[in-house]
Amino acid sequence: MGRETGREDTPQAEDAPSRAQAPLRSDAQRNRERILEVALAELTRSADTPLSVIAKKACVGQGTLYRNFPTREDLVLEIYRHEMRQVADSAARLLETRDPDRALREWMDRLALFAMTKAGLADAIRQATGTPGSPAKPGPHPVVEAAELLLRACEEAGTIRPGVTADDLVLAIGGLWQLDPTGDWRPRATRLLDIVMDGLRAGAPGRRDPGSRDEPGGGGEEPGGAAGAGPARPRP
Repeated sequence: MGRETGREDTPQAEDAPSRAQAPLRSDAQRNRERILEVALAELTRSADTPLSVIAKKACVGQGTLYRNFPTREDLVLEIYRHEMRQVADSAARLLETRDPDRALREWMDRLALFAMTKAGLADAIRQATGTPGSPAKPGPHPVVEAAELLLRACEEAGTIRPGVTADDLVLAIGGLWQLDPTGDWRPRATRLLDIVMDGLRAGAPGRRDPGSRDEPGGGGEEPGGAAGAGPARPRP
């Protein structure tokens, strides 16, 4: 019925508010992460899922849930921030272990998953931010910065066309947000992102890193190499 904005029924947060500012112990951190994981699944299924149900399925008391997330709005927006941070933070880790263009393409898959998460939470997010005085939805700055990091690494390596910005990339992959998160969205997302990646590689000057595992000017083992690259070598 009415939107839940405060605490449910009788359980109250037992600890003083100041304790929420202290660093979380490992068990407290696990509780928080478990709450977020369960809440993501439950609120995706139904934006009106009671917080008491989320606490029960996360195997924590309601007092624990409210110490971490005093209101439904706090919980919903923290899920959104948490998922966005996960995809943003993965950019630097991917660059540590993959060539830049491979890192970018894999990161785009993670961005697609985030887009589906956001779409699944759309009703819950609207409820949390849609009334006067409600908190605003967090901006996409971490994801934009991650995209810039990957694009500049690819440009430096010579594997994408020069001058592509994060805004360009977001516009190019905007179709992700049109996919149905409840359907078989992965094949369509993969095809869309492969097309975008082929477009980024078109006009690339060729690899500038002599230590790269791939041949200069080529697209490596991934489909859609840079324009002008020779035929793919047969696999041994």
